[in-house]
Amino acid sequence: MSKISILGIEGTAWNLSAAIVDEDDVIAETTATYMPKTGGIHPREAAQHHANHITEVVRETLKKGKSEISAVAFSQGPGLGPCLRTVATAARALALSLDVPLIGVNHCIAHIEVGRWKTPAKDPVTLYVSGANSQVLAYRKGHYRVFGETLDIGIGNALDKFARSVGLPHPGGPKVEELARTATKYIPLPYTVKGMDFSFSGLTTAAQESVKKYTLPDVCHSFQETAFAMLVEVTERAVAHTGKREVLLAGGVGANSRLREMLKIMCEDRGIEFYVPEKRFMGDNGAMIAYLGLLMYKSGYRTPISESKVNPNFRPDDAVVTWR
Repeated sequence: MSKISILGIEGTAWNLSAAIVDEDDVIAETTATYMPKTGGIHPREAAQHHANHITEVVRETLKKGKSEISAVAFSQGPGLGPCLRTVATAARALALSLDVPLIGVNHCIAHIEVGRWKTPAKDPVTLYVSGANSQVLAYRKGHYRVFGETLDIGIGNALDKFARSVGLPHPGGPKVEELARTATKYIPLPYTVKGMDFSFSGLTTAAQESVKKYTLPDVCHSFQETAFAMLVEVTERAVAHTGKREVLLAGGVGANSRLREMLKIMCEDRGIEFYVPEKRFMGDNGAMIAYLGLLMYKSGYRTPISESKVNPNFRPDDAVVTWR
């Protein structure tokens, strides 16, 4: 029996990526990243970028992969509407031309599943942090339950918004992290945790104001320390509530070394395991879409063309998990 090979296409925001995976590893992957000339991501411009590059990205991936494709998986949501629609159109066309099933996947859950695939994590509490999303999740009875989440903007967008306001280029997170390393003191900033949820808009505004009185490195350091402490607090409470013995860090902001360090300290204090996949699987990537597509394909899931409409607000706890 031939191996199952899934082609996955990711394009929810600025990163367009296609990959082929089987049950063992990533066979091939190709990426084309949209970089705005100024400011943050412009949804229509990002979608146009994806439309301009998707043919060559998919063609190159298929050429490198040299595999018989069992199904085509794509991000059905959440994400930027124009970008999602561009990728979904391409995925439908590919599935029809290759005469294989189409599988629409939840982008957030793909981050979790690629982390479980590429680390020893089996049943973790996951801190998922990206541009638009910041959530603490864990699996229970057929769903990934959200135990806590941002009430306004994601931590990645908060970092980018602050970075833009002080003249740092996009993406702002890595620049903030770099400057924070040269800080000499911590400046008190708003710490907003409400129950199991958190908020970053007040922190971002306060940080923007603080630049008038303090050095930029000190403000960057203080922004990170405050925001990450909020995330770690809610993650620790989810661990205590669920009794799970593992924490997984997922999403592009998970590349931040200080956030990793703070989570590691918390996990060591509790005597539990902390896992982070290698950096290539942290940001948005085609491999995570393909791998979740593979899990869903094996569990019998298929997305009819008539039900393949994108959902920019597709919550992870709305997806039925049939593969666990």
